[in-house]
Amino acid sequence: MTRQLADLLSFRRIADIPFESYMAALDSWQLTGHDGELRLGNNLLRAPIERDHHAGTYRIEVRLARGLLLPPVRMRLDIEPWSPTATALELIPCQRVRPSAAYFAAGHRLLDSLTRTPPARVPAQRRPDQDHLRAAVSTGHPALSRS
Repeated sequence: MTRQLADLLSFRRIADIPFESYMAALDSWQLTGHDGELRLGNNLLRAPIERDHHAGTYRIEVRLARGLLLPPVRMRLDIEPWSPTATALELIPCQRVRPSAAYFAAGHRLLDSLTRTPPARVPAQRRPDQDHLRAAVSTGHPALSRS
């Protein structure tokens, strides 16, 4: 697959979660997950989390579920710091993909669930300038949880 085509079939999000907190959440499911796997709906994230030391990016293998009758798509989730208070996520296909409505809906749903909030079991770093973030996070549901 050419890089240009992969760019058109990739999904990107910026999560308003500090990178260290986001990675701590991912590390916690990797340590407590069943066989190193985490289910988010019908999607599957598979440990181990790999690190590209040169680029500073972390990678996770993903199986993106598009529907009951379609096989999951092999994807790669790249995670990297965006700013001191945000994390960038990119979901990239690792195989040929038919760009259907089901594919795009599934990719957007998965990234939406990964960018809502970090898991509740990971304590957030408290800073006085983040009081508004604590209030917003405390009302949400954990985005990364075992099912």
